[in-house]
Amino acid sequence: MGYFRELPNLLYQSFLPSKNSSLDYMEVKNIFRRSKVRDDLQNIFTVFDKYEIPDEHRPETVAEQMYGSAELDWVVLTTANIINVRNDWPLSNRDIYNFALDKYGNDLNQIRYYETKEIKDSKGKLILPKGQRVDSDFTVKFYDPDNSAAVIGYVTKSGSDIRSGISNYTHELLLNDKKREIYLLKNEYLGQFLNDFRDVMVYGRSSEYVDDDLIKTENTRITMPY
Repeated sequence: MGYFRELPNLLYQSFLPSKNSSLDYMEVKNIFRRSKVRDDLQNIFTVFDKYEIPDEHRPETVAEQMYGSAELDWVVLTTANIINVRNDWPLSNRDIYNFALDKYGNDLNQIRYYETKEIKDSKGKLILPKGQRVDSDFTVKFYDPDNSAAVIGYVTKSGSDIRSGISNYTHELLLNDKKREIYLLKNEYLGQFLNDFRDVMVYGRSSEYVDDDLIKTENTRITMPY
C-alpha cells in the first residue's frame, strides 16, 4: 500500500532489546497523521464520479482501473471516506452468502421484515412508494373511480399485492450492495489531490521539529524516569 510512503516520520524512543541506551530512538511512520476530503467538496459532483464496485474487486483493483496504479488504493479509500476496509468494503457474493449462513444458520431464508411494492392508480398517480417497511397485515385503501374493480370508487389492496417479504439473507445482501456505491475522485483531479495531501503531511515548526518530514517525540525514560 503506497499510502505509508506518503506518511511523514517520527523519531520514537526505542523499545528494541538491542538498543544501546535510553537515549536511542527509532524512526517510524507517523500512522496518526491523517487527512480527509474536505466536507465542502463532498457534494461537488464535477470532482467525483459515482462508482459501483464490481463483485470481488478490491481497493487496489479499483485503483488500477481508475488511476492506473494499484498502489493508489489509499486514494480510493480516502476519497470514498472508507476508514475500516474490513467493515466498509463490500464482500463478494460468495462471501456475503457464507457470512449470512454463518450468522443465521437455518433461519437464513426466514422473513425478517416486509417492504412495500410501488402502487399507482389507474391514471398513473403514485399511491404507495416502493421500499417502505411495513407489518405483515399492512393494507392500503385509496380512491380510484376509474378502476373497474373499485367498490364505490375505492380500491383496497393487501398481502403480496402491495408488499414483499425480505429474508435475513436478502437483508444482508441489500446492506452489502449499498457498500458498492461510492464516489471516486475523477482522474483529472488526482495530481492536485496528491499535491494537497503531501502538503498536509508536512510538519509545521514546533519544539519537536527536525525537518519537514520528521519530528522527535518525548523520551519518557528521561522526562518520566520512574
